[in-house]
Amino acid sequence: VQLQASGGGLVQAGGSLRLSCVASGSILSINDMGWYRQAPGKQRELVAVISSGSSTNYADSVKGRFTISRDNAKNTVYLQMNSLKPEDTAVYYCNADVTTAQPVGTIQYVYWGQGTQVTVSS
Repeated sequence: VQLQASGGGLVQAGGSLRLSCVASGSILSINDMGWYRQAPGKQRELVAVISSGSSTNYADSVKGRFTISRDNAKNTVYLQMNSLKPEDTAVYYCNADVTTAQPVGTIQYVYWGQGTQVTVSS
């Protein structure tokens, strides 16, 4: 299973970006999908998570500005980021809780994407 994130870039404060993350491979099902970020010198933190039933949860710092969504048919999760602030600058990582078929039975494992840089200038 591979997760490919895209959509990062450089934007001015107040601008918008949309991140995408596609999961590929021998996937039986995907449970939660999420976005995390890590700024220089800081720990990785949760930004938003969405369940298979589309229930969502957000970090307080992004509530009202970011929206997470998913397309189950495409195994894709999105993060719409509006009203961006310089403090949103970070590498953004997606992850997915994936169930895959094995020769005998199934395995559930959390996979991570490679990260995409978001830079917000003031």
